[in-house]
Amino acid sequence: MVARLKILFDPLVRLLLLSIVLASFAPVTGEGKAVARIVSDGAIFFLFLLNGLRLPRRQVLDGIRNARFLLPLIIWVFGVMGLAGWGLWQIGENVLPPTVALGLLLLGLLPSTVQSATAYCSLAGGNVAASVVAAAVINLLGVFITAPLLSLASGGDVGLDLDGLQRIGQILLLPFFIGQILQTRLGSLVADNRMVIAWADRGAIAIAVYVAFSAAVEQGLWQLVSLTAWGWLAALIGLFLLLGFAGSWLTGGALGLARADRIAFLFAGAQKSIVLGAPLAAVLFPPATAGLVLLPVLAYHLMQMIISAPIAARLNRASAHP
Repeated sequence: MVARLKILFDPLVRLLLLSIVLASFAPVTGEGKAVARIVSDGAIFFLFLLNGLRLPRRQVLDGIRNARFLLPLIIWVFGVMGLAGWGLWQIGENVLPPTVALGLLLLGLLPSTVQSATAYCSLAGGNVAASVVAAAVINLLGVFITAPLLSLASGGDVGLDLDGLQRIGQILLLPFFIGQILQTRLGSLVADNRMVIAWADRGAIAIAVYVAFSAAVEQGLWQLVSLTAWGWLAALIGLFLLLGFAGSWLTGGALGLARADRIAFLFAGAQKSIVLGAPLAAVLFPPATAGLVLLPVLAYHLMQMIISAPIAARLNRASAHP
């Protein structure tokens, strides 16, 4: 029970909620916006440097070898969930502000979470090693392909111009590769200080969300999204959650995966990563737009954390009493 509650009230969820509240009542304005953008870019750079330091190349190679598990998961995460995000975006454009609706497409094309998917997999009695490796490989792919897929699927609504590609290269890819180069020297330092690194991760994401929401609040976020629109957003996110979790579980069964692997497929296939979502929105969109685009991603992240705990507990009980 204690373990479930710790996951349910994850520190990242609390930080994200705090960032939204703080941005709502004390947004960055005036000359501070330029400084805040620099701080946000620096936090994102640091976040991806840490990602490069912590991802052992051996894990990537091991994951690639497990093609029977990994390839269907990649197709599910970026293909099926991406198409679902595209479909919900089309629906959302009729009932949501266009920029918020576009966030549904971004949500569908994001990779899996790493830490929380692995934690829930462990709690449910799944194959933790497969979960860690798959999430690591899918996140690595996401850094390279989510932005191009978003640009392609949006039909030009998200254009990847030279400036956008340069920002992705400088703020996301460059620090990741620096981390990979320094991994043999500093990787053990990251592994030995997991708690400090985890809080550094969360802090970087919270900063990116705060800066994005500050700009959106200044543009009238709470006036642009009506109560009716919030209701539609909740309904569409609920539909996406149902597809993600039920579809991942049924797909794992159709593939004939062992129960432990099927549980790993469930959480890696259904959960979406705010760790890439927030930085990518900050890089691809102007600050005022990024906050609105992030609304579906943040809503999904919060709801996936809430429903994953009872699902994991139920799977654990079913494994203990087949």
